[in-house]
Amino acid sequence: MRKIWWKILCIVIIFYVIVMGIMGPVPRLPIINESIRNTYFHVALWFAMTILLFTSMIFSVKYLNKGLIKNDDIASELAKSAIFFGILGCLTGSTWANYTWGDPWPNDPKLNGAAIGILIYLAYLLLRSSFEDEQRKARISSVYNIFAFAVFIPIIYILPRLTDSLHPGSGGNSTFGSYDIDNDIRKVLYPAVIGYVLLGLWLAELRIRIKRINRIREEAIITADRA
Repeated sequence: MRKIWWKILCIVIIFYVIVMGIMGPVPRLPIINESIRNTYFHVALWFAMTILLFTSMIFSVKYLNKGLIKNDDIASELAKSAIFFGILGCLTGSTWANYTWGDPWPNDPKLNGAAIGILIYLAYLLLRSSFEDEQRKARISSVYNIFAFAVFIPIIYILPRLTDSLHPGSGGNSTFGSYDIDNDIRKVLYPAVIGYVLLGLWLAELRIRIKRINRIREEAIITADRA
């Protein structure tokens, strides 16, 4: 039970978010209207993605510091979970944009930055697939992962605030905090971020186990061949 309590918590939180996201009370705001419910999905997914990418970068630093392949395994699988959330975030964001701005992908710096950020991390996966040697793969991709996060944050959170953007907090628009003041939004948004982070960790854990099982199997085959 000690090892699975957080998985149970993840299921409970996500179920709560889905139910409250569909049926819970929300503030009545012009233009946004009921589409503000997407806050629990689009916004929370991107927050969770950023947390997972940051954690992935930390494990890349740990790999470069200690050279343990398990740290690279964790870093790469957390990045994959984050990319998955990023793609879902783009899809939910496009749906929201279509209802509020009349275009699923308007020429907006934050949307374009999001697409660039996803491409940067897809290139990270492509880079990993181009190496056969595990240590070389881990070493080069760890360095890339650190620089990728350093580029990702300005593209997503800083540069859009310096120019005109349809997103809140940019181009003279009010910050997201003006929407988040409502307690009905806050009490679902924060748990949603926690739930998605736990889900990302769960997905990464499963993939790490599969990777380690495959590695043990390959080593057993090599040992058997030598014998």
